[in-house]
Order: sequence, then C-alpha cells, then structure tokens
Amino acid sequence: MFSAPIPGQSLTSEPRNVPWENPPQFPDPESALLWHMDRLQEPEKIKAIGGLLTLGLDVVTLTEGLLRSAVLEGRHTIDVSLLIGPIIHEYIVGTADAAGLDYEEGMDEPSADDVDIKYTLRSREAAEILKELEETGEVDFDMEPEEIPEESMEMPEEIEDPVQEKPMGLMSRGEL
Repeated sequence: MFSAPIPGQSLTSEPRNVPWENPPQFPDPESALLWHMDRLQEPEKIKAIGGLLTLGLDVVTLTEGLLRSAVLEGRHTIDVSLLIGPIIHEYIVGTADAAGLDYEEGMDEPSADDVDIKYTLRSREAAEILKELEETGEVDFDMEPEEIPEESMEMPEEIEDPVQEKPMGLMSRGEL
C-alpha cells in the first residue's frame, strides 16, 4: 500500500541512474534494426516468439514489447522504436508464416458484418441445443415468446410535475 514513490522522488535521485536516461547504445535506426534482427534470429528467441504467438499473443503486442524492453535497457530511443517497429513487425509475421503458425496480427478490428455473422451462428447453435434438450425431456419449458397483454402495452397517464418550492433561507436570493 505504501510502496508507491513519493511525489518528486525522481527529482531527488542521482541523474543518469537508469539506462534510459543515458545516451542510447544504438542512436541511429539502422544499427538498432540490425541489433534486433540479430537477436530475432537466435533459435531460442524464435522458439519463444512461436510459443507466444501460438498462445494467442498478437504480433503488434509482441513487437511493442520487444521495442519497449530495448528502450528500457537503453539500447535505443523511443523515436527509433517508432521508425523500426513496422520492419520488425513484418519480420515476425514472415517468420510465423514460414513456420506455418496460426497467429493474430493484432491490427484488424472485427467489422460489424463479422460480429453479426458470429452472433447469428451462435444463436443457431443455442437454438439447436435447446431443441435437443426439449426433445430429450431434460428441459421443460416453452420456446415460444410470451404474448404481452394489451392492457400492459397502454401508455400510462401523464403525471404532473411537482411544484418546486422556493428556497427561503438567509442566503437564498429572493426577488427584489
């Protein structure tokens, strides 16, 4: 509960105490990209990336994580990350395609048509399951919608707005 830093604490610590406050190891995008590519070609890194993609992590999140950790370690700046990010993303996608992995890219948002199709399919599946349960006698209920009586469909009578009383205290503004 009390482990949060005190406001202004970062201003009292020794400057250049963390890697990202120092000059980056790779100041230009080319050298940073070559460093990342060398690391991504290591067999254990390829296995780790493949494992994360098969577990459901999307490529965008994986790429952002790799780049953020490099910034945290002081390898390159955030600006360089923005420049080399698309190239690393495409490299990971190419590696996953070459390995035949099924992965999420993380860029596509489901369109309204996709959502409607999934909803329709799930509705049909649910109707089939309920029909099977009714036929086996496990569930005893009627699937037909209930009819609403006409008297409950009538509009209620209009209710008059309550009269608001005017404030009468010392501080209230009255008409002068």
